[in-house]
Amino acid sequence: MKKKFNVILYLSFLVIYLEVLTKIFVTKSFSSIFLTLIFSIPFILILYLLTNIFKRKGNVIITYLLTIILIIYYCFQFFFHRLFSIVFSFNTIGLASNALDFTNIIFDVVLKNIWVVLLYLLPLILLIIFHKRINFERTSLKWIIISFILVLVIWITSLFCLFIGKNETYSAYNLYYNINSEMKTVEKFGLYTYTRLDIKRVLFGFEEKLTTTEEPDIPNDPDEEEEEKPIEVTYNELTIDFDTLIQNESNETIKNMLEYFKSSEPTNKNEYTGMFKGKNLIFLLAEGFNMIAVDRELTPTLYQLTHEGFVFNNFYSPVFLSTTGGEFQATTGLIPTQEVLSNWKRYKPTISYALGNAFTPLGYTANGYHNWTYTYYSRQKTMETLGFNSYMGCGNGMEDLINCSWLPSDVDMINATLPLYKDNTPFVTYYVTVSGHAPYAYNSTGNSIALKNIDLVRDLPYSNNVKAYLATQIELDRALESLIKGLDEAGILEDTVIALVGDHYPYTLTIDEVNEISDYERDEIVEVNRSNFILWNSEMDTIEVDKVGSQIDVLPTLLNLFGVEYDSRLIVGKDILSDTPGLAIFSNRSWVSDYGTYKNGKFTLKEGVTLDNIDEYVTSMNNIVSNRFTLSANIIKYNMYDYILN
Repeated sequence: MKKKFNVILYLSFLVIYLEVLTKIFVTKSFSSIFLTLIFSIPFILILYLLTNIFKRKGNVIITYLLTIILIIYYCFQFFFHRLFSIVFSFNTIGLASNALDFTNIIFDVVLKNIWVVLLYLLPLILLIIFHKRINFERTSLKWIIISFILVLVIWITSLFCLFIGKNETYSAYNLYYNINSEMKTVEKFGLYTYTRLDIKRVLFGFEEKLTTTEEPDIPNDPDEEEEEKPIEVTYNELTIDFDTLIQNESNETIKNMLEYFKSSEPTNKNEYTGMFKGKNLIFLLAEGFNMIAVDRELTPTLYQLTHEGFVFNNFYSPVFLSTTGGEFQATTGLIPTQEVLSNWKRYKPTISYALGNAFTPLGYTANGYHNWTYTYYSRQKTMETLGFNSYMGCGNGMEDLINCSWLPSDVDMINATLPLYKDNTPFVTYYVTVSGHAPYAYNSTGNSIALKNIDLVRDLPYSNNVKAYLATQIELDRALESLIKGLDEAGILEDTVIALVGDHYPYTLTIDEVNEISDYERDEIVEVNRSNFILWNSEMDTIEVDKVGSQIDVLPTLLNLFGVEYDSRLIVGKDILSDTPGLAIFSNRSWVSDYGTYKNGKFTLKEGVTLDNIDEYVTSMNNIVSNRFTLSANIIKYNMYDYILN
């Protein structure tokens, strides 16, 4: 008889194999493999104990069930990350379900990655083949006691490992006790430990801590020549008695935030302050829009608007949980973690500087429109927090104006709604478009907009998915063309500013498909998010801006341009036109500054740029990035705008 091996060997292979796949396909980093392994050992021993509860037959069933559950969970996390560039948090229950309603999108992504699914299924396949070679007999009480002791000893040992490099921003210690970063935690500890921490934090709460109560100093844009600042410099700040607030506050988290705001340097008012004062604003959050869709012949209006007005040459639209994350960034100037988005929708906090709230006190009428279900992503709640009490989508009025069957046309929405507000000047109008939505395929059930515009892309030298994507962006281009024409006919074009950002890059396209139409080779962590920020008025000259910026900088840039009085210390995004150093922050806490790019734990200096102390600079930037995540979370959690400003 062939010798059988203990089930613990199989369970060890199962867990380690799944964690290695996570390293390969999700974090794309093996830098902390030791910590991942040592923190996985107690889990393996717990699984071993679970497979020793019954006699052989029962233990076989338990082993199969555990294998299937783990494979499904790890596979689910892979696809969640593939879609949203982050791993799933239990904070997201009830939030991400909307994004997962599109079963055809999910099916398309699964089909493209079927070989990855097969890799995840390997342990189950091996279990089926070799289960007769595994000893499933119940172990002795002695070995069960030894296993319990080993779990305790290894767990305590693993906790001692947390103190290695404790003072680094994203050290194992900080991620375990102080910082709630999904991707960094998975990268450092593996998916099992992340999941355990995530469940614990959701159930019992978690206070993320600032790395310091003072804003670290960072160098200014290296491409700008040193100029003597005028003696009189004014700032975008309000008179806030932080000292009294700090003195009267007993909550340590709130007190630290107040101290941080107090120490932060506000952005300066500049030559563009008030440039658009009194003008109308039309802001579009464009589904799936990215600069790869801009073409002189194919999308001429997009081409015009991205090459005129303000031209931002280093702008990023980072993915944070699909459209709702892009929306939150652009309209609030804050970073949207899964906890933030969940609290935003659940508690409806005051967001004083949000797009509608900032303009209505100035006499603006604030209108919001969406050509899909009006309750999608709980917009019937969140639009109110943004200051758009007049909000129309499919289900509360839009269905009477356009055909709301999947997939609605952006052109139809623009044509139907412009007459509703064009005479009520000044206005701030917010559009959330949908015609650019995935899946990118030529069929009526998958994407009727792509099918509608197929003749315009049929002969292009790209793959079918890419051509379908471009076909959807043609609809956005035509909507903008119609909008400009309508504003001109109404005699208000010169008094209206058009702003547009994409909610995220078209993430159902593979990186190879994105690079088919990119004018440079992109990676799938940072550069895949590079895009355009359209900010255009028919009467202005073209102004090029090379400073790095991203979605969270859109709102403060608009506030400054429209002369809105606000305190820039209370928004984590910064006016791109100010002299504050540029910074783009991504969901996995990678970042791009005017000096270079930080990703996968490594900093790459921008070509032609010098920096005296790179290590010190990277540490300062990591602290700033970490603090901006923390500030964003706690501004929403503690309703800080209401606390400070009202």
